[in-house]
Amino acid sequence: MGTPEFAVPSLEILIKNKLSPVAIVTAPDKPQGRGQKLAFSPVKECALKYNIPVLQPTNLKSEEFIEELRIYQANLQIIVAFRMLPEVIWAMPLLGSFNLHGSLLPQYRGAAPINWAIINGEIETGVTTFFLKHAIDTGTIIYQEKEPIAENDDVGSLYKRLMIKGATLVLKTVRAIEAGNYPSITQDESTKIKHAPKIQKETCEINWNQTSENSKNFVRGLSPYPAAWAFIENKNFKIYKVSLIKIESTDVNTKVGSLKTDSKTYLWIKTLDGWLSIEELQAEGKKRMKIDEFFRGNKL
Repeated sequence: MGTPEFAVPSLEILIKNKLSPVAIVTAPDKPQGRGQKLAFSPVKECALKYNIPVLQPTNLKSEEFIEELRIYQANLQIIVAFRMLPEVIWAMPLLGSFNLHGSLLPQYRGAAPINWAIINGEIETGVTTFFLKHAIDTGTIIYQEKEPIAENDDVGSLYKRLMIKGATLVLKTVRAIEAGNYPSITQDESTKIKHAPKIQKETCEINWNQTSENSKNFVRGLSPYPAAWAFIENKNFKIYKVSLIKIESTDVNTKVGSLKTDSKTYLWIKTLDGWLSIEELQAEGKKRMKIDEFFRGNKL
C-alpha cells in the first residue's frame, strides 16, 4: 500500500527478490497539468509495469473495497507512504501490517518526518519498520536504520537516501517475518517526543526574526517542496536555498528583514543575529532561478 515515489523502491526490491505482492493499493488517479489529464500514482505505474493488480479505493472503509481486499487473502500488508488505515484493514492479514516510516521512532511521528527533522536542525534521522496499531506511528518497532543529516542536506537529498535505505529495510523486515524470527520492541515513551505534523502552506512563511541558522534550516526543511516563502518588496517569492554569511557587525541596529543587494550577484536579508544570502528563489509565475540569473531580468 503506497502512493508516491518514496514507495516505489520498496515495491521494486520485493519484486526483484521474488516477493511480488498479490495486489497493490494506491490513491485514485488525479487530474494534473493544464489539460487536467488523469495521472497515475508512481506506485500504480510501477505495479502496471509488473502486471500486478491495482486497487484504488476512494473510501478505505467501504464494504466493497474491504471485500475486494479479502479476496486476495494476503497474509502480510506493507504500507509505505499511504493514508491512515482503519483497523478493519490493518488487522486483516494473519501476520499483521507493517509500515515504513521516515524517522527513528518514536521521534517525528506524523506525516512529514523528513521535513521536521531538518527544520529542527537534527544531525541524524533514519527509517523504521513497525507494526500498525490504533494510534498513528505508535506500534512495536521491528527494525531501524540510522542516517546522518549533512549540513547542506535539504528534503530532496535526504528523501532520496531514506527512500533507498527504507527499501532495503522493508526487504529485511519481510524476510524476518517470513522466517518467523523478528524483533518487536515497544516504543520508548519516556523521552520528550518531537512530532511531525503535515506541512501547511500558511506555516511555510519564513520568520526572519530568528537566528540565521534556524532560518536556513527552515528553508532546507521545505526545499524543494512545498518550499518556504517570503514577501520581498511586497512580492511573494519561494526561497529554495540560502547560505550563512559573515559581515562586519556595524549593522546591529539594522531592522530584521532589511535587504542588501547590488542587483547583480547577491541578495542578503537581515535576520535576528546576522545576514542570510539568498542563493535560489522563484518569483510568482516564474521558474526557479539562481540569484544572478534572477537579477538578469529583474531589479530590486
